[in-house]
Amino acid sequence: MERTGPPVRFSGLLAAFSAALLAAGGLVASAPAAGAADADLARNGGFEAGLDGWSCTGGSGAAVTTPVHSGTSALKATPAGSDNARCSQTVTVKPDSAYTLSAWVQGSYVYLGASGTGTTDVSAWTQSAGAYKQLTTTFRTGPATTSVTVYTHGWYGTPAYYADDLTLTGPGGDPVVVPAAPTGLRAGTATSSSVPLSWTASSGATGYHVYRNGTKVLDTTGTSATVTGLAASTAYSFQVTAANAAGESARSAAVGATTTAGGGGTDGGLPAHALVGYLHSSFANGSGYTRMADVPDSWDVINLAFGEPTSVTSGDIRFSLCPAAECPGVETEAEFKAAVKAKQAAGKKVLISIGGQNGQVQLASTAARDTFVSSVSKIIDTYGLDGLDIDFEGHSLSLNTGDTDFRSPTTPVIVNLISAVKTLKAKYGDGFVLTMAPETFFVQLGYQYYGSGPWGGQDPRAGAYLPVIHALRDDLTLLHVQDYNSGSIMGLDNQYHSMGGADFHIAMTDMLLTGFPVAGDQAKVFPALRPEQVAFGLPASTQAGNGHTSPAEVTKALNCLTKKTDCGAYQTHGTWSGLRGLMTWSINWDRFNNWEFSKNFDAYFGS
Repeated sequence: MERTGPPVRFSGLLAAFSAALLAAGGLVASAPAAGAADADLARNGGFEAGLDGWSCTGGSGAAVTTPVHSGTSALKATPAGSDNARCSQTVTVKPDSAYTLSAWVQGSYVYLGASGTGTTDVSAWTQSAGAYKQLTTTFRTGPATTSVTVYTHGWYGTPAYYADDLTLTGPGGDPVVVPAAPTGLRAGTATSSSVPLSWTASSGATGYHVYRNGTKVLDTTGTSATVTGLAASTAYSFQVTAANAAGESARSAAVGATTTAGGGGTDGGLPAHALVGYLHSSFANGSGYTRMADVPDSWDVINLAFGEPTSVTSGDIRFSLCPAAECPGVETEAEFKAAVKAKQAAGKKVLISIGGQNGQVQLASTAARDTFVSSVSKIIDTYGLDGLDIDFEGHSLSLNTGDTDFRSPTTPVIVNLISAVKTLKAKYGDGFVLTMAPETFFVQLGYQYYGSGPWGGQDPRAGAYLPVIHALRDDLTLLHVQDYNSGSIMGLDNQYHSMGGADFHIAMTDMLLTGFPVAGDQAKVFPALRPEQVAFGLPASTQAGNGHTSPAEVTKALNCLTKKTDCGAYQTHGTWSGLRGLMTWSINWDRFNNWEFSKNFDAYFGS
């Protein structure tokens, strides 16, 4: 906790950027220019109709009236965080044909390019254009290419750029026709609240719609999806349609599936909607010390911050109360233990949280794994705790090069952590409460990047919590990702979302409750978690961490996820009234802020 996540930057991107800077003149020419008689295929390339036909990442684009190259409008797109303000459209083309792409641009490091050409994707760029400058590049489509994506983008950390009069000249493609209905629809293994589906791709489809009992419940661009939010022991019927610019196909043949009665996992005896908070038990900071007995009844799960290792690789976890010299008013150990028992008697759960910002834990050997089990067990037994919270941050978890499948990890620090937690769960039984508090970098970023990637060069920590969550999903009580101290993260809408408002929490939580292909691989889909296994985490005050969200915005996020109201521009893939609740860093900071966070939670859920 209280750690600023690394920005979403990868050496592969930087290498590409460096290569672009070395390109002579910034132009890439890979095919003869299109003929003079060819048509302009770009839609609304002058932006006279606003952004009609264009899609800009993270809401980064807008049509403006000045400066323009011609006409009355131009595109203004603003990079932010890890979003380079990419604006694009898909155009129908002919196979094995020559095309010329051109645009007038203004700004620092403005790019123009085409992808999906079927041959060599191309781009052109200009640096620090003080006035409009024309960029041009050419390409030839592959023998089976029927569409390409044309785009502009800026660069990270640079000001807004402008684009106008974008054209793509060349032979027009054949008219788009409605795709045929998908075939081969099949259901995978159901849980108590979800059913995974897969089907065969339909030629010409750009997306698919999934129907449950005749009602559309989600959209996807791939050939698999997981329908969540289902009732236990209930039979459902599913169908899928294919869609593109021409329209939607007929529905596929139906497939039936029945959810199970159980579904794995344990709710740990939590209420239907729970509030989770971290208590600064072993250290002091500007929020002040709070005694266990003084924690209000609003808090259903109290995580003791923190158990930390004697060294990064020892696996030997130690916990002790904050020294009196550092924390005036700290209770005695006997008083603390008595207060823990009193909380438990009132139905609350008290866990030891391992890690945090400064507690790097790497179980790189089986000896460290076994020491972790014995030392954590000693803490749990000494204080009579209910379970364990895993708050591994920094460099505790990363994936070795070549470890590319979250379903079967091979990296020792991952494998040993999974094994250690399973041992603890087996020792303490079904009542053992297991929670996790990863940062978005280690979970949702896995939608784009996983580990160092198939060719290396990416940050090996990207998505590194996914194999741990997946392997322990049947033992997991609650996952509460830290929706703070985060860079911008791409959601399932393929747009970047930034912390601080309802939109970020909606998009990040939707990913957990819908499931997603890891690193974009439709053959490696991280399955949805059950709603009762999910909460989202926020700072309790502006002092507690970057990304503080006002109570009004928290309420909007809860409304969208549980009632599908107040969603704004983002469309969730379901409605989850069983969403477990909220987590915050921290109880101490909430007290410092006059209990604003917990009061808002109590008011929302009627406590």
